Amino acid sequence: MEITKPNTKMINPKILYYGFPVILLTTLNEDGTVNISPLSSSWVLGDYIVLGIGLGGKAIENLERHPECVINIPDPTLWENVEQLAPYTGKSIVPDFKKQIGFTYQKDKFEISGLTPIESTTVIPTRIIECPIQIEAKVKHIRIPNYSPDFAIVETQTIHVHAHTDIIIKDHHIDPNKWSPLIYNFRHYFDLGNKLGNNFRSEM
Repeated sequence: MEITKPNTKMINPKILYYGFPVILLTTLNEDGTVNISPLSSSWVLGDYIVLGIGLGGKAIENLERHPECVINIPDPTLWENVEQLAPYTGKSIVPDFKKQIGFTYQKDKFEISGLTPIESTTVIPTRIIECPIQIEAKVKHIRIPNYSPDFAIVETQTIHVHAHTDIIIKDHHIDPNKWSPLIYNFRHYFDLGNKLGNNFRSEM
């Protein structure tokens, strides 16, 4: 039987977010309050989580000053809370490049998102109780690659992992049958199967 091969075409997409779990990163502001930054670039090796963070935002500024964070991982039920955060920055003077794409300043990210802070065990930034997985971490290294002036590669080490009890199996494992990350897929929100909604910057 002859196998039909798919046709391909060379394209030039504006973004390459081809499906990543959403992270809500909490970091410490200079006045002791906590900032929340939605991220969608991360990967894990053992106890180390590497984050891709855009320069010019509050998250990288906070991490350079206070190298602790919590990597809060929302499930699909929280996509609207995440989107509430999307058009805001924690920087009181909004960088021009962010103004141009619709960002405005918001000091209290918890209030605007409807999410709830809870004290961490070791690090100072608070966790987000609604997120089923919350990872306290310390920054080990920040590198700004010489091939791009737009982002930093931030290496973090896991200190503590907190999880909702309803997704835990055998005391220390996450049950994949009960856990699903929120996926950011070409600026649209998905669970592991169904589309949930659009990011404010989506073009479709």
